[in-house]
Amino acid sequence: MMASNDRFAGTVAVVTGAASGIGLAIVKRLLAEGAKVVGSDVQPIPDLGAGFAGIEGDVTQESAAVALVGTAVDRFGSVDAAFNVAGGSRAGYIVDLAEGDWDFTVDLCLKGVFLGMKHQGRQMMRQGWGSIVNIASLNAHVPMHAGSAYVAAKAGVEMLSRNGALEMAEFGIRVNAILPGLVQTPLTRRHFGNADALAAFEQRIPMGRPAQPEEIAAPALFLASPDASYINGASLLVDGAWAVSGYPDMRPFRGPVNWNRRT
Repeated sequence: MMASNDRFAGTVAVVTGAASGIGLAIVKRLLAEGAKVVGSDVQPIPDLGAGFAGIEGDVTQESAAVALVGTAVDRFGSVDAAFNVAGGSRAGYIVDLAEGDWDFTVDLCLKGVFLGMKHQGRQMMRQGWGSIVNIASLNAHVPMHAGSAYVAAKAGVEMLSRNGALEMAEFGIRVNAILPGLVQTPLTRRHFGNADALAAFEQRIPMGRPAQPEEIAAPALFLASPDASYINGASLLVDGAWAVSGYPDMRPFRGPVNWNRRT
């Protein structure tokens, strides 16, 4: 359900990965709750009204982090809340994974969060307040076949969030992480297009279904809100109790190890 109160009235937020999925859901809920929002993405972002500014930005480039914060300050006057959502992966078994695919995944999922936090944190230090929410993953705790780069990056996001809380608390800044399980977004479409793969996931999720992006946006906004004023350095699992059951065996859907196969 979309909120329509004014909990974030007077708040300025920035969101990466704002064009779709969890990022777009966060943007829409922030706007519904009264915030002004600047979102960035490498894809076009929908026109969401006068309270929103969308800019093109690649989170792996420091200039994009500078531009996102600068646009928010220039247009709306501050950065009170930041949501680092952008992510993605290129899968492969450790022995098969190309160096470029490792770099792509780790840069997007981890370096992008670091660069965002760096410049969001600087602005929030100038102000003396702020809240940063990073989207990590259940995979920060649970490994998966052919997912070494992604799980390593998301584990890094969780620890980076804790380190941010440690370093920034004295400046009035809170840093927390959300760890989603399977969420139905454009980036997970391959799972939803394969009935057997989806069934394998659903068998492991005690609630029996994936999340919708709005179900991740709601707890993300909670962590950024005054209701979470004493929550700092926390990791909130939002996974339908998946973490208690483990990850499905994805080898039937990824195929065999390739590096030593005879042709």
